[in-house]
Amino acid sequence: MNTCKTEAYRGRTVPNTNWTKLYSLQVEKYAEYFAKMEFASYYLEDYTTKVDDRGIDFIVKDKNDHFCEIQVKSLRGTGYVFVQKGKFDNTNINLYLALLIFEAGKLPDVFLIPVQAWEVPNEVYVDKNYDKPGQKSAPEYGINISKKNYSILEIFKYADAIEYFLN
Repeated sequence: MNTCKTEAYRGRTVPNTNWTKLYSLQVEKYAEYFAKMEFASYYLEDYTTKVDDRGIDFIVKDKNDHFCEIQVKSLRGTGYVFVQKGKFDNTNINLYLALLIFEAGKLPDVFLIPVQAWEVPNEVYVDKNYDKPGQKSAPEYGINISKKNYSILEIFKYADAIEYFLN
C-alpha cells in the first residue's frame, strides 16, 4: 500500500499557520499569492507584472473593466511596514496596498488600502520625507500597526473593501 506522505500530515492543521517557521521571503510570497487568490475568489482577473521595477505586484481588473494596481506588503504581528513614495504614486487613484497581517494559528487578516489613505497622515498612516541633513532613506509612506490602533485598519478590511471592485 502506498501511503505517500499522508502519515506526516496526521494531526496537523492544513494549511500550516505557524508563520514563525517561514523565512521573510516565504511570508512575502505567501502574502502575494494569498492576495491574488482573494481577488480570484470574487471572479476578478489578476495579471502579474513581468518586472517588479515599479513596486506593483499585480494588476486586477474590476467588474467595470477598470485596472487597479496592487502592491502587497506583509507583517507578522505588529510593527511598521512602508512603501517607497517613488513606487507608490499618491496621484494614482487606482493604486492599492494589500496588507496581510499574519498571526500564529490563523489565516492572515487582509486589508485593501487605497493610496488616498495617506492624503492626511496620522499616527497610523505616516508620511516620511527624510529631508533633514544626514537622513539617507528614500521618502516613504508607512503604516504603524499596534494592538491599540489595529481597529483603525478595520475600514479597509478586505471583505468590505472588495465591494468597490464588484460594483
